[in-house]
Amino acid sequence: MGRNIQKYLYDMQQSILSIYEYLGEKRDFLAYEQNKLLRRAVERELEIIGEAANHLLDLEPDIAIDNARKIVDLRNFVIHGYDKVDNVIIWGVISKDLPKLEKQVNTLLNQQTIL
Repeated sequence: MGRNIQKYLYDMQQSILSIYEYLGEKRDFLAYEQNKLLRRAVERELEIIGEAANHLLDLEPDIAIDNARKIVDLRNFVIHGYDKVDNVIIWGVISKDLPKLEKQVNTLLNQQTIL
């Protein structure tokens, strides 16, 4: 894997960490739902994750990230369907999918440092 792949993985890692920082330890859905600034910040980080995933798929179509195409699709939906974004779905992504993605990205980045 090349330097560009490492950059996109790093961008994904940083956006994941930013989402966790924005939400804090409490991670309360009602607080998330009621805070427009927080929702927009999280959505922006998900856009960055999706854009990086798109670039990764261009460079390495078989990259070991589960549902990489769905990550790109979520990015497209958040950007182009901004008026239809469902907070419950985004919260599900944060709660269920983001921890798994974080592990996969960290594993890939650790492999990069070994090479």
